[in-house]
Amino acid sequence: MKTKVMENRCKFWVPKKSRFCANSPLQNSLFCGNHTPRTNNQWIPCPIDPSHSVLQENLGSHLRRCPLVKQVQSLSTQPFYQKGVNAGKEDEQEEPETGIPTSGCFDIVTSEMKRNAVYSLNTSEFFEMIRKIESVHAQICNDIKDSYKIPEACGVWIKGEVERNVPFQEKHVAQQASMLGNLEEFGVLERIDGKEKCELVERAENSNGVPAVVEFGAGRGYLTQMLADCYGIRRVFLVERKAYKLKADRSLRQKESLILERLRIDIEDLNLNAVESLQGLPYIAIGKHLCGPATDLTLRCCLANERNAEQCGVNCYLRGLAIATCCHHLCQWKHYINKKYLTSLGISKEEFHAITWFTSWAVDADHGSDLSDVIDIKLHPESIEGEECNGDANGVEAIAKNMKAIERAKLGFMCKKIIDMGRLMWLKEHGLRTRLVKYVPSSISPENHLLIARHVGGR
Repeated sequence: MKTKVMENRCKFWVPKKSRFCANSPLQNSLFCGNHTPRTNNQWIPCPIDPSHSVLQENLGSHLRRCPLVKQVQSLSTQPFYQKGVNAGKEDEQEEPETGIPTSGCFDIVTSEMKRNAVYSLNTSEFFEMIRKIESVHAQICNDIKDSYKIPEACGVWIKGEVERNVPFQEKHVAQQASMLGNLEEFGVLERIDGKEKCELVERAENSNGVPAVVEFGAGRGYLTQMLADCYGIRRVFLVERKAYKLKADRSLRQKESLILERLRIDIEDLNLNAVESLQGLPYIAIGKHLCGPATDLTLRCCLANERNAEQCGVNCYLRGLAIATCCHHLCQWKHYINKKYLTSLGISKEEFHAITWFTSWAVDADHGSDLSDVIDIKLHPESIEGEECNGDANGVEAIAKNMKAIERAKLGFMCKKIIDMGRLMWLKEHGLRTRLVKYVPSSISPENHLLIARHVGGR
């Protein structure tokens, strides 16, 4: 009997469980649907939710039963839903976007594609690219100052004196508190003397109350939770495309003076000016670890259409922002906010994708290490080129894998700074006062770049 049962099982061996898969095999196959060997090009991202893939031959039937189809249908009726409005375009010379995406998830350049493109270079091209990265870095990237700021207002969180039902992780608390501390130092948040709590700075003469707060990529909303506990915010918008359990919404909704609205939507599709309850209010944008292109989508969401909104009489504009960038290896040329600036520095689309892939080298070592001295390490492409794989057809791959960890980290951090400096320059072009800082030590998180900006005068 046991032998017969085993014969009716999928023949895929599961190493972690030391047994074969328990599912039944497909007809005329040794494997179940999950483990049937397929070539990679048969799988495509789901157009409704690119976080999962589907066999191309089954796409039609999958679209009818995808779990997110009802959510998308409901979302499409909302006035603030505009497909691809913040996506950007491949060519900066294209006509202004109509809101109809010209391409979708099929244009994403994966990390594997980026890696293969780098490995296809010959050694001379590879080292010429490294020299260009060093040159651009020296030209535009001044030292990013350490700015680990813990404001007095966040004392209750730092001491762990928060509600028991609020998850407490020291490293996340330190990051969140420093984000708010930097906002306070930069003049976006201000502590009001003689009051138990802090309040957001109100600078608009014709606006009533404190500005709203929009948290992009909000996740469970614990950055906003800290902001609500420590500062006198009154209206909050949480923008997040996924559903989360154990989120901060329940605690936030218990605050009588706070109005909370969660927008379950991809930042790429959010027309912030069409959010009815936000109209007539200035707002502050925040986001902790906005992965890869999410930072660019957020910047475009906040500022790209601001002038058009003002011309239409919509008094909804950005007062200031704080965005902790991360996962630069996921960045895409189409989405990147300042292609024009990088192009002016001689960086092509292909080189941009290589640069984004190199950024993963900054964080592929021991995350608990102190990486503060990495920036002082000098790369020596000539010596590396002379030592490794001369004339080898796989020379670049071998060179990359045999580079010292400290050299890989150095190159990765330089690339991350170049990407973020382009974003900083774009904000400056839009009239904002800006700053790029390391808001926590690398021992807390190697993803420690914080982009801060605020409007000055007349806003």
